[in-house]
Amino acid sequence: MKKWYADIIVDISQEKLDRTFQYEIPQNLLGIIKTGTKVEVPFGKGSRTISGYVIGISDKPKIEESKIKPVSKIWEKGIEIESKLIGLAGWMSREYGCTMKTLAVSSQKQLNQALKTVLPVKEKKQQKETRTICLKIEPEEAKALLEEWERKHYKAKARLLEALLLKGVLSYTEATGNLKLSSAGIKKIEESGIIQIENQKVYRDPVHRKETKTVQKQLNEEQDRAVLEILEEWESPFHRPVLLYGVTGSGKTEVYMKLIETILREGKQAIVLIPEIALTYQTVERFRARFGECVSFLHSRLSAGERYDQMERAKNGEISIIVGPRSALFTPFPNLGLIVIDEEQESSYKSEKTPCYHARETAIERARQEKANVVMGSATPTIESYERARKGEYLLVTLKSRYQNQVMPDVTIVNLAEELKAGNRSVFSQSLQEKIKERLEKKQQVMLFLNRRGYTGFVSCRACGHVMKCPHCDVSLTSHRNGKLICHYCGYTIPNVKECPSCGSPYIGGFKAGTQQIEEQAHLFFPKARILRMDADTTRRKDDHEKILSAFLAQEADILIGTQMIVKGHDFPNVTLVGVIAADLSLNVGDYRASERTFQLLTQAVGRAGRGRFAGEAVIQTYQPEHYSIVTSARQNYEQFFEQEIVYRSLMGYPPAKSMLTISGSSAEEALLLEGLTYCRKYIESIYKKNDLLIVGPAPQSISKIQDMYRMVLHLRHGNKEILIKIMERLERYIQINKGFEKIYIQFDMN
Repeated sequence: MKKWYADIIVDISQEKLDRTFQYEIPQNLLGIIKTGTKVEVPFGKGSRTISGYVIGISDKPKIEESKIKPVSKIWEKGIEIESKLIGLAGWMSREYGCTMKTLAVSSQKQLNQALKTVLPVKEKKQQKETRTICLKIEPEEAKALLEEWERKHYKAKARLLEALLLKGVLSYTEATGNLKLSSAGIKKIEESGIIQIENQKVYRDPVHRKETKTVQKQLNEEQDRAVLEILEEWESPFHRPVLLYGVTGSGKTEVYMKLIETILREGKQAIVLIPEIALTYQTVERFRARFGECVSFLHSRLSAGERYDQMERAKNGEISIIVGPRSALFTPFPNLGLIVIDEEQESSYKSEKTPCYHARETAIERARQEKANVVMGSATPTIESYERARKGEYLLVTLKSRYQNQVMPDVTIVNLAEELKAGNRSVFSQSLQEKIKERLEKKQQVMLFLNRRGYTGFVSCRACGHVMKCPHCDVSLTSHRNGKLICHYCGYTIPNVKECPSCGSPYIGGFKAGTQQIEEQAHLFFPKARILRMDADTTRRKDDHEKILSAFLAQEADILIGTQMIVKGHDFPNVTLVGVIAADLSLNVGDYRASERTFQLLTQAVGRAGRGRFAGEAVIQTYQPEHYSIVTSARQNYEQFFEQEIVYRSLMGYPPAKSMLTISGSSAEEALLLEGLTYCRKYIESIYKKNDLLIVGPAPQSISKIQDMYRMVLHLRHGNKEILIKIMERLERYIQINKGFEKIYIQFDMN
């Protein structure tokens, strides 16, 4: 009879997640034991019984069969949350591939990388404890004893007894500190049976406690309809993920809260994903005002102890709602009911580290495994999500009006080429200068946004707006220090230019301004204005985001200058003007999604204005005022943008028109890396000979060298995702058996 074996990882809380042990699956447990199942196994020379989790099943023994012990039994206490997350890790390892290093690297290593992602606390942290002192005798007896001690001048003892009679319970540190008792003295009093010292477990709580009031806004008719549509979908046995498409300021968060309310009544928990750590403070405050103490958050800036404690609180059911960026997706809720993905279009939901998982796809898979629901919200959904909604794979629910019927901001598009012709070389157009002065006089606030995300040195003409692009891929060429312009999709290369090929102007080059330069010029133009800057440099410490945003919300500043972190999800009622300094920075990134991301950023930025009592305005400064992403964002017209963008994607064969597999390589030796990826390309061409597969590259990555490691990339595009997965699997095996790849790191990413 055929034998089957289980790869088992033991003692997850204590062991490193890079060692597994193989056990034989007894015949009576075949078909019952699956990935994620918790089992009991004999371990070590003494075969002591310990628990472990199954992370893989195969029919091939890895060591001599006689040395493989059988699984004792399945864990009798039921399925634990770790089992569910391990099952999710298994899915992630298959879906997103892994980083290959040496011949020893296998699918097991791949799975371990996924395990480290879903179970991030590598070692069990010590539970924080506090010592307290309480009376062991009756109050009347204590009062009599206090009189006796005062009469005998036992001053320290009397202070302790007096404090206990007043407060009931006293912390040990207060007794040794404020009351100035020695540890030996306290111990003697304890031994006499008068007091009792207790150790109490306490959680490190990252939430800054404030007095909160339960706030529940009345939903408008449109929001009510949206909630009903979603709840009806949830009643279906085959319910779909929900895409909540609502214009900026339409009240998507209130819809989330109503849905979470329903989930909590059923005794379930909810995860709310947000794209930026900067959004955490305001989001948590809103949710705590509504749901109270059951709300907490997780993100990378928490200490290991704080993170561990929030995980434990979630596992024990002490919190019901967790807010955080993509890593919060792996919160160990035992009875998960809902995952909300706010601003689902954000690229930060895609991990850049192995495994290169996308929070959206992973959330949908976790919800499927745990029979939970997924709601994705955005004013500017990704092209992929909106296309799936159009096809019926997602339920599309729309909010077309702002809450309380607030008007959308009035948008002015400024042609920077015309500003240059008029002699204005500052970062502020004449129109923007005038509007800022007007707001300052009215004691209203201004946000200035510089969309530098993904900025990689594109070259454009300041006189006519011409951008240097690849003739083969229709993306911007990137300027490199070697004096060349390079396409990061196909490797097309030309020398850097000194004159514009379109108009002959010498004003051609990269945009040099950063947030610091904008702040300096703002102080120069508006010397009386109170200015705050929010970017990577001003938010290095743990609470910097919160401090800056709180100060701006409290109107302690007139102007807030920042990058993309200031334009998403924040609600500042007194902001009536938003200025986009240079829309072209994101528009001309060497990426096929540049137009989409520009539209998203500009729409989000414009949407920050006019969310309070006063109407809002926005100024978009650009060298390409007629580009469809800029025109449609000014109109806040997503549908019009989508129709134009999907045509471009279809013509060029970019997702979602076709699936794309990205094969990224890095090595300390540039020639070896190029040779390795060239061999990868030749191998792919040898195993798939049909002409419906497009292979582009190898070409340098957008950042071609990091920490002395050269980086290159191959792109594969095909109409059938399954074909790309099969190619990836065969290429993985090819790399594993080929010694030429020992000094090359390969990473797969399915876009």
